[in-house]
Amino acid sequence: MFSYIWHTFFFDPVYNGLVFFIDIFPKGDVGLAIIALVVVVKTILLPLSIKAAKTQRIMREITPKLNELKEKHKEDRQAQAQAMLEIYRDAGLNPFAGVVVMIIQIPILIALYFAVYSGGGVALPDINTALLYGFIPVPEIVTMNLLGLVDITSQSLILALLAGLTQYLQIKYAMPPLPAPEPGKEPDMKDDIARMMQVQMKYVLPPLIFFVGYTTSAAIALYFVVSNLAALAQEIFVKKHR
Repeated sequence: MFSYIWHTFFFDPVYNGLVFFIDIFPKGDVGLAIIALVVVVKTILLPLSIKAAKTQRIMREITPKLNELKEKHKEDRQAQAQAMLEIYRDAGLNPFAGVVVMIIQIPILIALYFAVYSGGGVALPDINTALLYGFIPVPEIVTMNLLGLVDITSQSLILALLAGLTQYLQIKYAMPPLPAPEPGKEPDMKDDIARMMQVQMKYVLPPLIFFVGYTTSAAIALYFVVSNLAALAQEIFVKKHR
């Protein structure tokens, strides 16, 4: 069952998408094929991604109302939860939208890794025709160098650094600074947790992305770079059209 789901919805579509773009680009450039594949994935997930970005914006906008409710119903947890649900409902908020986008991309990333780097006989540059859909042609040439410069099966410090940097920029743009604590007011534990999580997102996740991108392969680092740039462009679009 797991194997069927893995091949039907993740590995085979990713593998066929790569082979399709390899056949299109000059010299069968796998690096360019990865960029094109990421753009396609991001385009398919765009409605969910935009909804997730809008959810984050709405959450920031309704935070003052939520804080007021917490103070008003601090002695009645049930009334507090009910009032918060009503605010979420009125704002059209779906707090799970961002989680769905992240969950979907994880197996896609794993499938890309196995297709390019290691896959038990299915890894590029060899083409496993048994996995190809009937309408996908077999490319005559497969080049594992991005623009003839970077071997995407090996480690790339430059791409890994770009992956970490673009991740930082995307997070910084998507998560504006939290308001400073009001003087004389007792610190709120939830606000402290939110600040701590924001700091971790800004300063822990980018190095982690750099580490993953560098220790796996340039193909994964390239995926992160293009994905982060697409997410940054999406954040800019949402903020301009909100």
